[in-house]
Amino acid sequence: MRFVLLFFLLPFTFFGQNGNDSLSSQKYFEDQFYLGLSYNFLLNHPEGSNQRNLSYGLHAGVIKDIPLNRSGTKAIGIGAGLALNSYYSNLVANLSNNEITYSIDDNITRSKLETHLFEFPLEFRWRNSTPEEYKFWRIYTGIKAAYIVGARSKFVSDTTSDGFYNTDLSRFQYGLTLSFGYNTFNLNAYYALTDLFNGSATVNGEVLQYRPLRIGLIFYIL
Repeated sequence: MRFVLLFFLLPFTFFGQNGNDSLSSQKYFEDQFYLGLSYNFLLNHPEGSNQRNLSYGLHAGVIKDIPLNRSGTKAIGIGAGLALNSYYSNLVANLSNNEITYSIDDNITRSKLETHLFEFPLEFRWRNSTPEEYKFWRIYTGIKAAYIVGARSKFVSDTTSDGFYNTDLSRFQYGLTLSFGYNTFNLNAYYALTDLFNGSATVNGEVLQYRPLRIGLIFYIL
């Protein structure tokens, strides 16, 4: 499933840092588009498993800003968006008779698990901005919920290539988020509080308990 990152027709009234009303009341809105790029780590590897290649993530969406004080330096952000995450490792998924099994193989060229998600971030936001100042320091922290709408495993070896859609992932995901930076460029981290798999997947008798950790950059665009 290849999706388009133009999923911005969302039920939000989008004002940005707008005009005279905001200036007169000294309460303004940091409504924003966001675009993120991350390196994806997998925690809780089973014995013999390790990551390979470049595991990456892309996410984009829009956040509605709700100020909590008159100066606008504290706010709640509620958003929605899309994400694509890929994880490369030596864990190989096999589909036979509608049953997915896993093995560890160090001789393959590439093995990837790719997920496509709807995301719903909820943030507490602190910044030292003003209605007239668009460049400022920010710390945003919160929780992000997500729903996996599609997942695909693919592996490539010297002699074969195969792929199929996964059905053994935990569809509902959530985790903690932190963004810190100045102006457009910000560091971003996400730590999952849920396992990537639903508990039915095993390798060599060990239940797969992968938990993603994503670290990268996030760009906020007014």
